[in-house]
Amino acid sequence: MNTSGDRLKALLHECGLSASAFAAQRSVTPQHVNNWFKRGVPLARLDELADLFCVHRRWLRTGEGPKHPNPVQRNCPPRQAPANPPSPLSAHRARQVKVPFFELQNGLLSPVPSKHLRLPAKALKRLGVHADNAICLAMTANNMVPQVPLGATLAVDLGMTRVIEGETYALLHNGALRVNNLSLSPQGTLYLRSHDRRNYAVERYTPAQRQAQGLEIIGWVFHWSHFRQQRPG
Repeated sequence: MNTSGDRLKALLHECGLSASAFAAQRSVTPQHVNNWFKRGVPLARLDELADLFCVHRRWLRTGEGPKHPNPVQRNCPPRQAPANPPSPLSAHRARQVKVPFFELQNGLLSPVPSKHLRLPAKALKRLGVHADNAICLAMTANNMVPQVPLGATLAVDLGMTRVIEGETYALLHNGALRVNNLSLSPQGTLYLRSHDRRNYAVERYTPAQRQAQGLEIIGWVFHWSHFRQQRPG
């Protein structure tokens, strides 16, 4: 089992669940689940699925470390998430939180070893961001200038994928990383807007188009920062 998708498939087999039954339970299409098998479990779903199957998030993502939190929880079937999840950052009392960097490799987000950004724990708590759901990415396009410059460091909350009108999100689109302001119509059409509206038109994607093009919301961009390229002369 080399990928998180392989481990997910094995977990379903252990619990006697078919991919279609699991998809119905999680309110996604069977194609979504098949994509997870092939491409790996989306980062935004790692905590949810690790909790459902009673396995460690790290094991599900990388295959490293113990599989189960403790022996009595082995082979437990998927269960619903707890009604009252722990408050964000309840286990992080330090003044700062190390937020790991990720980069896109072959259409998947992979951690960058020993690279992180320190962010104030109070700020994350105020925003309702769980420390385990926060990652950093590099801005890869000019469509959000001057609000978000090319190369800026983005902090993304993987636990926030619900579309809030006008908010900024990181997305995967046909294996490429994108950052846009989003809107969602009552019919499910997703609108992608750029800050640079002069050079970038509004894009519209129906649910069928989103599925066909692998358009997936990674999470909400709650922080960005950058250094100037040079000192003024």
